[in-house]
Amino acid sequence: MSTTQERTVEQDLPYDVFSRACPSRGTLEHVTGRWGALTLGALYEGSFRFNELRRRVDGVSEKMLAQTLHALERDGLVHREAQPTNPPRVDYELTPLGHEVAGRLIALIECLEGRMDEVLAARECYDAERAPAV
Repeated sequence: MSTTQERTVEQDLPYDVFSRACPSRGTLEHVTGRWGALTLGALYEGSFRFNELRRRVDGVSEKMLAQTLHALERDGLVHREAQPTNPPRVDYELTPLGHEVAGRLIALIECLEGRMDEVLAARECYDAERAPAV
């Protein structure tokens, strides 16, 4: 089957992220993966240059951030603007779609941060119940 035929078949199917063949699954992975979610969350705050974004997303390697930004740009969530200056300046910002998706991620992040005391208590309880008897 040619790439054009594959695209036509994909477009004719309803999108269902639970289906292995659905193209939405790859985008979901880009958005919800550790670096994708953190990158989108950071860009929700505004436009960043590459190194500013790397500092904001603490712990991400240069290579991983570049791969993440490329995937998010390809999915239409991030806009990359290269300015022909010396040295070159590249800015990253969310597209309207990216802003909508990031807003939903921010709500999840805020929910988790606000309930971390409960999460930590649950972890403690879980670990205590499963601790080997001495």
